[in-house]
Amino acid sequence: MALGCYYFLLVLVLLDTQAAQPFCLPGCICSEENVGRTLKCMSISLGKIPRNLPEELKQMRIENSPLYELAQASFINTSTLEYLWLNFNNVTVIHLGALDLMPELRELRLEGNKLRSVPWTVFRATPLLRVLDLKHNRIDVLPELALQFLAKLTYLDLSSNRLTVVSKNVFLNWLAYQKHQQPGCGVEFHSSMVLALHNNPWVCDCRLRGLVQFVKSISFPIILVNSYLICQGPLSKAGQLFHETELRICMKPQISTPSANITTKAGQNVTLKCLSQASPSPSIAWTYPLSTWREFDVLTSSTAEDATLSQLVIPAAHPVDSGNYTCVASNSIGRSTLIISLHIQPVQASEDNADVDLRVVKHTGHGILLEWLAVAHTPEEWFTLYITSEEALRKEVIHMAPGINTYAVEDLLPSTKYEACVGLGNQPPRQGQCVVFVTGRDGGELEARERLLHVTVVLCVVLLAVPVGAYVWAVQGPCSEWGLHCYPHHRKVPRCPQAVPQYKDDSFKGHPTVCEDGEGHRVLEEEEEKVEEDKI
Repeated sequence: MALGCYYFLLVLVLLDTQAAQPFCLPGCICSEENVGRTLKCMSISLGKIPRNLPEELKQMRIENSPLYELAQASFINTSTLEYLWLNFNNVTVIHLGALDLMPELRELRLEGNKLRSVPWTVFRATPLLRVLDLKHNRIDVLPELALQFLAKLTYLDLSSNRLTVVSKNVFLNWLAYQKHQQPGCGVEFHSSMVLALHNNPWVCDCRLRGLVQFVKSISFPIILVNSYLICQGPLSKAGQLFHETELRICMKPQISTPSANITTKAGQNVTLKCLSQASPSPSIAWTYPLSTWREFDVLTSSTAEDATLSQLVIPAAHPVDSGNYTCVASNSIGRSTLIISLHIQPVQASEDNADVDLRVVKHTGHGILLEWLAVAHTPEEWFTLYITSEEALRKEVIHMAPGINTYAVEDLLPSTKYEACVGLGNQPPRQGQCVVFVTGRDGGELEARERLLHVTVVLCVVLLAVPVGAYVWAVQGPCSEWGLHCYPHHRKVPRCPQAVPQYKDDSFKGHPTVCEDGEGHRVLEEEEEKVEEDKI
């Protein structure tokens, strides 16, 4: 009987103990530590902060989990929470209001996450926060007023992030916030303010001048965890310690050129120069009227610490290149512009010898798009476009109104050679004012031709796509005479020009080029032989 009563009382004690045991999340550990009730969730699958947190928590640690965000009002029943460690998770964003229900929070650690920025106003809800650990994230911006709601902060770790430029006012303001909390004016600080900024890719140009001076003269109450801050850029400063470098003040670009008016003859190489004095180093861009038609190489070099030279190279200048070229230099301080006037004198600038460039620019739904550019003619002049194909028994003469410089050639037949020429007014087309293009047979041949593309080969043939998987080879060159027999069937198509041109102008934007060789040459020969057999 006595033994039975003993076991009965033991069961009651166990039941009472279990009833008194506080609730804990599955997979987590709840315990009583020196700081108070603690929740530890280590290496468990938590995508977000659980809503059913135990009550009266003092410390919470969620680490090595897939936690990716701190949403608004994430923390429920956390009005007593003082220590929050969320290290080595995947937190990429902190939403406004995420810390609203933690007025007693004193320590927040977010080491080893993926934060690119921090909404600093979120700390308005945590006025007692003293420790903020953000090391090993991806933060690249620190606003001047970042610490305005962290007046009691005594430890800030921003090491091993992606900070490049930070204003010294961030930390001078920090001191001002701290001093504002002290009773009276001029009172001394009784606690240090520990700051970690090392292992960031600092760009030591004029924008960092204030911070460099601040680090050189830093003193109590601010203490740097590691005072050996190193410049990562620009190249002239890379590897230097903050204490070793001297930085100039910032200035907007000031640009100049050796000559603002250039006149030269057609066919000559022209180099336009733009020299910029600026700090930080500026970006330089060129604009000119034919930038969508002709693209030129731009060479940029540094001639001194704050001097950048940009050169626009125009090979074999054409009269169409005449016009105003604008050099624009800009940096974070401002921008400046400089205009260089270029005039290219044609060999003969008469109306009878006007220059017209004809190009196949792209394929359309059922054909190709031709585009031409003319100089040395009056704006009121009209053009005549000739399109012919001996095989398709097609000959068209189209009169184009002034101001129009494109025409779509539609309804092309497969395996057919076409020629297009353009003349000024009613004048016959001259050398260089014609293009010859050949359509392919099927989509398979298009794929075969695309595998033959070699962009660096001398301009010989342009490969274009046309409808229903066909292909087009567009050859730019002279035409011996205008008409159906411009290229007789008995004449073999050359593989590539044997004579090397005096210069190569590859500045025109267009399609990748491929030398007419191998299989492509044989296809044309086969087409010509087939036509001859049909004639026989």
